[in-house]
Amino acid sequence: MDHNTLFSKTPPGRLFFMAALPGSVGMLASALYQLIDGILVGQVLGEAAFAAINLAMPFVIINFALADLIGVGSAVPISVRLGQRDEQAANNIFTCACLMIVGTGFLIGSLLFLSAPLLIELMGAEGELADLASQYLRVYAAFSPVTTIIFASDNYLRICGKIRMSMWLNILMSILTGVLEFILLVVLDLGIWAAALASSLGMVACVVIALAPFAFNRFQLKFCRPRFSWPLVKQIVSCGSPNFLNNISGRITSIIMNFVLLRVGGQNAVSIYGILMYVDGLIQPLMYGCCDSLQPAVSYNWGAGSRGRILAIEKYCFSAVAVISLLSAAVLFLFPHTVTNLFLSDMDTAFLNNAQFAIHLFAFTYVTRWFSFAVQSFMTALEQAGAASLISLSTALLFPVVLLAALSPLGLTGIWLNFAGSSLLAGLLAGLLLVRFWKNGWRTAAP
Repeated sequence: MDHNTLFSKTPPGRLFFMAALPGSVGMLASALYQLIDGILVGQVLGEAAFAAINLAMPFVIINFALADLIGVGSAVPISVRLGQRDEQAANNIFTCACLMIVGTGFLIGSLLFLSAPLLIELMGAEGELADLASQYLRVYAAFSPVTTIIFASDNYLRICGKIRMSMWLNILMSILTGVLEFILLVVLDLGIWAAALASSLGMVACVVIALAPFAFNRFQLKFCRPRFSWPLVKQIVSCGSPNFLNNISGRITSIIMNFVLLRVGGQNAVSIYGILMYVDGLIQPLMYGCCDSLQPAVSYNWGAGSRGRILAIEKYCFSAVAVISLLSAAVLFLFPHTVTNLFLSDMDTAFLNNAQFAIHLFAFTYVTRWFSFAVQSFMTALEQAGAASLISLSTALLFPVVLLAALSPLGLTGIWLNFAGSSLLAGLLAGLLLVRFWKNGWRTAAP
């Protein structure tokens, strides 16, 4: 189905099942490589290696977040231009964005490779822990110019209506990385650097598969001679800022959390925090897949002026993420022991009890997380970057840092309560911004 028919004529319910469900499966599959990474490293290489990848992962994700900034930031104006029937402008934005991602990947990857030992040392890691984290980070950094475009390609495939291809590509990436990591770690008995190598090689293979049809002019979007301009770059950065701020702020918060946890609870506390982040890394993609898969349709109809259709689509988005979030809260609260043993099974009773207590408190995060998540996606799709960025920055950085200080007298309990408290405050903020936009901008804002 061509993108015009898919976005403008397909009934909202059918569109949801055609786009959001495969999108969620695809996003979950793309996140599974991190889960597989954590499980294999924790079970095969032990707790020190598991703690090491959790120290390095924020920097890895910061690198990918810059590519996501450009990918999401370009996807919104591309969809709007297609809704306005301006395919030439859409192709130019697409081409410029791809070049920007490769250039950014080279620059940031080089910086991370050179500064990896210093960054890990500044977090307070020493000895074996610092060495393992540096090895892991440097492999990801070396492949950065090629791998960072993989997540942006998801957006471009969905814009072209190739939603199932996006889903299968993400599934393939998880299978490739899982098989490669098993071979390198279990069969060949290599070190932590091999875990990062397996993930990187899997991504490279999928990048080639994803971009080949664009290079051979088989899809709606096509590469063209790029025409860069400051307004174009500014628009991409503006539209991508909410997701970028969420990713980058979340990673900064993770760095701060790891720094504090090393001092308050030591390596065990960092490992428990890592378990929570891996769990979040499974839940968030499910919600993100529902919203992100429908963003091109919302942006397209915003460009076409079809506000009623936007509301019909968003009803499905809000309902789906609410169900996912609340079910996740229930599963975490009921099965904390199972979640803990998935990553680290050979730990003492004190560690297991502390981990289960942390997961119980963490579960309350998802009672309210769905609302701010859906509002942020809605604002992003309508080019309301200011409101979406405020929600993102507050959720990922401002509220967690404020609560980290406010709840510090409670020790580790205060840190585990931080997530639920931040989510509640983010929901209240998102509600206020949504009401303001509905009253002042919904009818008057121009696409």
